[in-house]
Amino acid sequence: MKLFTYLRDGHEQLAILIDGKYYDTDRLHPELPSSMGMLLNYWDDYFPVAQACVNAIRNGQINATQGSSPDFLQILAPVPFPTSCRDGYAFRQHVETARRNRGVPMIPEFDQYPIFYFTNHHGIVGPGPVSCMPDHFEKLDFELEAAIVICRSGRNIPAEDADQYIGGLMIMNDLSARTLQMEEMLLNLGPAKGKDFATAIGPWLVTLDELTPFETPPPARHTGKSWNLDMTCRVNGIEVSRGNLAQMDWTFAELIERASYGVNLYPGDIIGSGTVGTGCFLELNGSGRLNNPAHQDQWLQEGDIVELEIDQLGMLKNIMEREKNDLSLLKKKHL
Repeated sequence: MKLFTYLRDGHEQLAILIDGKYYDTDRLHPELPSSMGMLLNYWDDYFPVAQACVNAIRNGQINATQGSSPDFLQILAPVPFPTSCRDGYAFRQHVETARRNRGVPMIPEFDQYPIFYFTNHHGIVGPGPVSCMPDHFEKLDFELEAAIVICRSGRNIPAEDADQYIGGLMIMNDLSARTLQMEEMLLNLGPAKGKDFATAIGPWLVTLDELTPFETPPPARHTGKSWNLDMTCRVNGIEVSRGNLAQMDWTFAELIERASYGVNLYPGDIIGSGTVGTGCFLELNGSGRLNNPAHQDQWLQEGDIVELEIDQLGMLKNIMEREKNDLSLLKKKHL
């Protein structure tokens, strides 16, 4: 099932996408909610009803002409108001290559436990424009990722049980202002202002039942579902990155186990995969300079169109725009 959120009469509206047509959930069935937040909070009650409606449309029991084309809708993030947003570090290729490019060895702790950081859940955006301040355009970067959303509350969730807490998968672009990020990380508190201006997700949330044909065994000695889904990034129509979701070394189930240790997870919590190998300009530029001293670094510029695509999860398209309230008094102050 493909679930998405769009703007209807100034409010969020949950819809299901079936064979290129969309159906508002609450119009499709009176027992279904009109928001993603409500669906996630009462997943066990509502999800079977939604599945039955999808089956009824595909079996001809509900007239498919009730659906409409989504082409002219203002699509929002599928989970427009997440309760939190964590981002993992699950692709060894990305971590290893980025460290090699900096001239440091692979850190052994990567193989001991999956890590994540918290980003700004109020900075979540969907497809469309991304507003950036001038400092953001100093080495502005994309990050090609997938993400899950939690659909059941839980605490101390073992990886063996964790997949049942996943409502679905979606594309994530963990946008990064690298100059700000590198400046602040000198103080050893991790990324903050270099990350919190925007994280894009979408265009849909794809439930796990639809991804069953693409399941593949997880890496050796790891637990949880894995999916064979190609991942690509294009900037202004030119492919710059390619990977596969099955290359995750730590699974989403293991990320859930780690995140829920001594902590309550709630419906609406988002957890990202981290960057796939080759999945950002920081890594690509480092590799380019290592292989060719004359390499010209590439970063995102104002007006650039970024398209992240993952098999079965759709295509997330964003354009980088300059913040309209660009006031000089908001620039960095150096004491």
